[in-house]
Amino acid sequence: MRLRHKPWAKEYMEAQEHVFIQHPEQLKGKWNAEFGNDHPLFIEVGSGKGQFILGMAKQHPDVNFIAIELFESVAVSIVQKLVETPMPNVRVLTVDAKRLVEYFEAGEVDRVYLNFSDPWPKTRHAKRRLTYKTFLATYEAILPKAGEIHFKTDNRGLFEYSLQSMSQYGMFFTEISLDLHVNEPEDNIRTEYEERFSALGQPIYRMEAVFRPKN
Repeated sequence: MRLRHKPWAKEYMEAQEHVFIQHPEQLKGKWNAEFGNDHPLFIEVGSGKGQFILGMAKQHPDVNFIAIELFESVAVSIVQKLVETPMPNVRVLTVDAKRLVEYFEAGEVDRVYLNFSDPWPKTRHAKRRLTYKTFLATYEAILPKAGEIHFKTDNRGLFEYSLQSMSQYGMFFTEISLDLHVNEPEDNIRTEYEERFSALGQPIYRMEAVFRPKN
């Protein structure tokens, strides 16, 4: 994805304190207080412009959602949409996924979504893939026992790699789809990339993976 720099994005987002969280480390262990309820907390790592997470938040008002997007010039689109159409169950962070344990207590997040992550196709870049073992360890640290990862991609290579990486880590799969849109679930929320690649006739791969409880 080619990023268009938006020098005004940071200042704009910081003015939206009810949506954009500037210091998420201060809310570690206190996210229920931030949302004002004890609803489940789902996060999406790599939210892009927010079509998926905003659709999920509308579909599930009884769940709290956090959009995590590293790039301010992309995340600002989510904040703008939330200003135009307020959703009290959504917050936005611009942080690195490697540091999630700095923002969430053990077991504080109930589910992690990974949608159309960068495939980093070169072998030497494998450690950057969001399903590499170090990232899996990070997700496991903030999820409860038997915590879930829901994953979608158009990239077959990344999908196969992720199945192998998760399996080797000790996870098991409760759902695997090699072409999601053949029998698309009615409640599936499509991302921007999902719509684009599906229109080109590319299959969409999806899986749900669960961490095995450790003794």
